[in-house]
Amino acid sequence: MNKKVGIGLCSLLAITTITTGCGKEAKLYDNTTAVSLKGAKITATDYYNEIKTSNISKLVDIIDHQLFDEKYPSNDEEDKSVKEQINQIKETYGSNETMYLSAIQQYFGVSSEDELEEMLRLEYKRNEAVEDYIKDALSDKEIENYYNENIIGDIKASHILIKPDVDSDATDEEKQKAENKAKKEAEKIIKKLKDGEDFAKLAKEYSDDTSTAKDGGNLGYFNTDDMDENFMDAVKKLNNNEYTKEPVKTQYGYHIILKVDQKDKPKLKEVKGDIKTTLANAKLDGNSTLHYQTLIDIREKNNIKWQDDKLEKQYNELMDQLLESASSSTTN
Repeated sequence: MNKKVGIGLCSLLAITTITTGCGKEAKLYDNTTAVSLKGAKITATDYYNEIKTSNISKLVDIIDHQLFDEKYPSNDEEDKSVKEQINQIKETYGSNETMYLSAIQQYFGVSSEDELEEMLRLEYKRNEAVEDYIKDALSDKEIENYYNENIIGDIKASHILIKPDVDSDATDEEKQKAENKAKKEAEKIIKKLKDGEDFAKLAKEYSDDTSTAKDGGNLGYFNTDDMDENFMDAVKKLNNNEYTKEPVKTQYGYHIILKVDQKDKPKLKEVKGDIKTTLANAKLDGNSTLHYQTLIDIREKNNIKWQDDKLEKQYNELMDQLLESASSSTTN
């Protein structure tokens, strides 16, 4: 937890909880004057009550600092992520310091770069906590099913790529003609392979992938996340030393693929951590409210108890707003 925040809060809010007919309410032990001016004074209780109703999000930040700061200490990855985000914001507003500070106030609710950094660090820790919580909730069956259906040994392959020759400002008709021409050229190359011509030689002569053509189209070893989905679907179906009999279309153009080798599938224990990360991210991507709901669940699991009914009401309203906003952002 930020010690300055913690100490400041404790000195200001030396509070006790009383129960009235209207419910629980936290009260200051010492209702001293916080600020005085001619003919008036503002007490610590006045100030505390204002904080209660107008700044519940700051209290949530303090709660989450307590939950996550020790469990997820700052590291190089966090430093890098926060630095990159700040730099991106700065790049958007150039060297204009006034615009930069105005922007972070408007969009992030902070008045300085130090406050922005603290906010981003807390968000980083929240993301770590959410991912870990979802990973821990995964069933063995979910993990095994993903392993059986998606995990494969590394594949080695070569390819010949034929790109449609078309400008970015071409008409739809021009683009379609270029697509048809590229596909026909790929089909002619497949015919040459059927006639016994050498794959590597054809790759050197025809492939538009200049980075691999000089090496006979050799792509080396790769796995699922390294390649276009259509490319992977096609290469997985091939036997070693077999090539695709139809051109394979991807975002890059038309491919003729030769499968060279495939390694043994790794054991489940070797890839279990990666599978859990993949499944957790998929769940978060598929459910816009899961991030906030998980944070709510984590706080409840840590026995959060409200000693002030007004604070609890403000918290619940804030959580409802966040869930609603996240849900509506995917439907709009």
